[in-house]
Amino acid sequence: MTEVTRDELLEALKIAFCYMPKAIEVNKYEYGDRYQTVLDHIQTVRETLLMSGIDPEEVYGEVNPDITPNSSY
Repeated sequence: MTEVTRDELLEALKIAFCYMPKAIEVNKYEYGDRYQTVLDHIQTVRETLLMSGIDPEEVYGEVNPDITPNSSY
């Protein structure tokens, strides 16, 4: 197996982040007793993206530019 570069790891993290639920969507009804763990995981990924100079709010549009609406501002 070949060694993965930092850029490849960040790209994989961005893609995975796109499929994660938004924190506002996580609740005890949907996730049961694991809801706090799920929120912690989301926060860990967000913080890792931020520490890497990546704005989590911009990730979806970067990964999926063909299906992301243009900004209105």
